[in-house]
Amino acid sequence: MDVLRIAAFSDGDTGGNPAGVVIGPHLPDAAIMQAKAAEVGFSETAFAAPDADGWRVRYFSPESEVPFCGHATIALGAALALQQGDGVFPLTLNAARITVEGQRQGATVAAALQSPPTHSRPADEGTVREALSLFGYNREDLDPRIPPAIAHAGANHLVLTLRTREALRHMQYDLARGRDFMNSLGLVTITLAYAETPQRFHTRNPFASGGVYEDPATGAATAALAGYLRDISWPHGGAIDIVQGEDMGMRSRLRAEIPPERGSSIRVSGTARIMAS
Repeated sequence: MDVLRIAAFSDGDTGGNPAGVVIGPHLPDAAIMQAKAAEVGFSETAFAAPDADGWRVRYFSPESEVPFCGHATIALGAALALQQGDGVFPLTLNAARITVEGQRQGATVAAALQSPPTHSRPADEGTVREALSLFGYNREDLDPRIPPAIAHAGANHLVLTLRTREALRHMQYDLARGRDFMNSLGLVTITLAYAETPQRFHTRNPFASGGVYEDPATGAATAALAGYLRDISWPHGGAIDIVQGEDMGMRSRLRAEIPPERGSSIRVSGTARIMAS
């Protein structure tokens, strides 16, 4: 089984979040995909096979299947552009139909996905209290302009927005405790965010549910955050730019375009660089 290794949402020819991509004539059994994802060791590996007019896709972290993964979708878009030529590729996920597009640009590939529909709801007090305890934050660390929420764009993410970049920089938590917390609530990641301006955010994404301490670029969580900002009428001006992975030494850049229709898909774009096998 050949695995392409592609860093999605790169900062030029550096940074980005590595993903595995396997494209074959059919999808292997789930146990085989899970074992291969664990062997690859990246936060996610996307498996794709031809299906009607597009591609059937499933995503696996080293420990579990996830319903949607943004950075692995961007990596898949890059891989399909390299294999099939530039284009827009329809994807059928476990519970949604989306698209990804890829366009070759020299040593990198520009790629963009259309997320599943978005929705959000306020996080309950118990969830917020436990999350703050997990990271060692307190209420005063939170930015009151963007209240804690459960945001969805194909998967659930807890959003906690911090008052300062310094608080974000010092994020730390216990992986086992984080895994139990996320799994108990059906969360794929927790988005910790700092709003530098209304249109520019810095984020970090613990991914303990998948056995990964932190993701350097998270397209699904970016789409969920963007949908939530629309829900609360944040002055996003139609798009937000996100810097992620900076505190890991893997600076990544993501852009989310936010149409006005509540609940509609978010377009998340960036570049992808091909890694050595």
